[in-house]
Parts: sequence; C-alpha cells; structure tokens
Amino acid sequence: MKQSFFGALCLAVIPCIAFPADLHPVQVSSIPEWKAVFGQIEARDQVAARSRLGGTITELTVSEGDTVTSGQQIGLVEDEKLLFQIQTFNGRIEAQTAQLDNARAELKRGEELFQRGVMSSQQVDLLRTNVNVLENQIAATRAEKQVMEQRSLEGAVLAPVDGVVLRVPLTAGSVVLPGEEVARIGGGGLFLRLSVPERHAALLGDGDEIRIEWDGRSFAGRIAKLYPEIQNGRVTADVEVADLQSRFVNARVLVRLPVGEKPGILVPEAAVASRRGLDFVRLQLDGAETVERTVVTGRRLERDGEPMIEVLSGLSQGNVVVTGHE
Repeated sequence: MKQSFFGALCLAVIPCIAFPADLHPVQVSSIPEWKAVFGQIEARDQVAARSRLGGTITELTVSEGDTVTSGQQIGLVEDEKLLFQIQTFNGRIEAQTAQLDNARAELKRGEELFQRGVMSSQQVDLLRTNVNVLENQIAATRAEKQVMEQRSLEGAVLAPVDGVVLRVPLTAGSVVLPGEEVARIGGGGLFLRLSVPERHAALLGDGDEIRIEWDGRSFAGRIAKLYPEIQNGRVTADVEVADLQSRFVNARVLVRLPVGEKPGILVPEAAVASRRGLDFVRLQLDGAETVERTVVTGRRLERDGEPMIEVLSGLSQGNVVVTGHE
C-alpha cells in the first residue's frame, strides 16, 4: 500500500549530515498549566468627594479625567437659608448692642446717684447685672453667628486625595443633601484585581507568579492577596505589578494563572526549525549520526531564563536533541 507524503514524512527518519552542535538529552519534566482569565485595573484608593452642606451646587470645576490634589476645591454648594440666618444674627447683635449701651449709661448714672446717696447699692447691683446679662447675650449671639458662617464655608467641596477624577454624577445647579457624593477620586496608584473561578482557588497562594498580556506586552506579576469570601462562584485576588500604567481605570487585562502542572517535554527554541508548515528537530543517534524528525509543538515558555518549546509528539525520553540547523 502506498503511504501519503505527510505520513511518510512524519514517520520516517531522514538522515542528515552531522555537524558540531550543542546536545540536549530529552527528559520528561513538569510543565505549568495556565488558566486564562481577565483581570481589571483598579485604583488603590477610590474616595468620594462629598458635600458637607445641603443646598445647590453653584460651582463645579472638574470633570472625568481631570487630575486633582488633596485639599483642592472642586465645587461649591450654597444654602440661601444660611445667609438669611446670618443676617438675622446681625440684627440681633445690633439690637443687643443698643440695649447694652443704654444699660451701661443707666449704670453710670446709678453709680453717680449712689455716690450722692440718692440710690441704694442694691439698685446699682441690679443695673450692673443687667449690663453683664446683655454682654453675655451678645457673646452667645456672635458665637451662633460664627457657627452659621462656618457652615457656609463647608459648602466648599474638596478633593480628599491626590488622583484622577473618575466620576462626576452631578452638574452645576443640582440640589444635594449633606454627605452626598459630588465626585469620585481614584488615587494611590493602580493595581490588578482578578476574579478567579473557585475550582482554581485552592491551587493559588500569596506570592504566586502570574503572566499578564496587555497593550501588546507580556510581563509578570505576583498575587498579593487572596480574599476569603467567594461571590457568585468566584474568588477575588489582588495582584502587584511593578510600574503598572494605564490611562483607563477598570480596563480589562488578559491574565494567565498557574493552576497545576503536567508532565511534558521541553526543547530549546533554537532546536526547532519550521519549513512548509511543519516543525523539525535534529536528533543524534548512537553512532553520532544526526537525523531530522518531524514534531508537533505546543506553547513557548521560559525555563531558567532560556526560551523553550513544548513538544507534544515526535520525541521520547532518551532522545538527544541537537541545536542549530543548516
């Protein structure tokens, strides 16, 4: 029976001319299995800039994407009732001041009459007490006025942290209640948060290395924290990534997690050559002769800093792979 060209090519051992090269004995080793999930870039601190005063927003100086500093005024809330109350206190202070001036004048006349023997000391004490009462009333009214003035100053909405404005749910002219969110600020840098299926959670631990593929780059990170609560069949994990930069918060990133190991064969990437859609490796036989054999390759990964390729079929333990090709 005739054999197809592809079958003959895959099964036959093609003799080749030997040449000096590095030898790599084939051994079955453990290869990590990776699970692809999506992570989300989040701000470390997401703090709401809230209104401390109920009223109407008369000024709003930021929008989504703006950079702010801690303590920066980003909005202003005004309550017209406070202005009316302050005016009321001003009127009370003026009336009490007029009463105090009159009481002091009466006290002065009473002291003069007391010296002449016309007025008793008891009557003078009553006039002096009246002066003290009015002075205390004015001090209390001024204190209440300061409270109202301080409340009016609390209408300034301040940024709680350095960062970027993530959300501004209100606009100028909106009516807000005390404690209502005017803007949300993201600060403290960025980190990566994962949502991992619970069947893989037992295989993960703090400090495990993960692979991240994002923005055309591939880099590594480490699991910083695994949360104990399972929500909707998933476990939340935080990942530390050095120099993580992004214009967008909550951007999704492809992440590969180590969820186990399997036996497999790895050969140096330099030992594999591709021609006409097929992959070949060069083997050394017992007589120092080299032959070329077709293989089926899998993933590319690194082992001790050296690029390697997983061989799914075509090699077995005991073969000696020769690196380099003509």
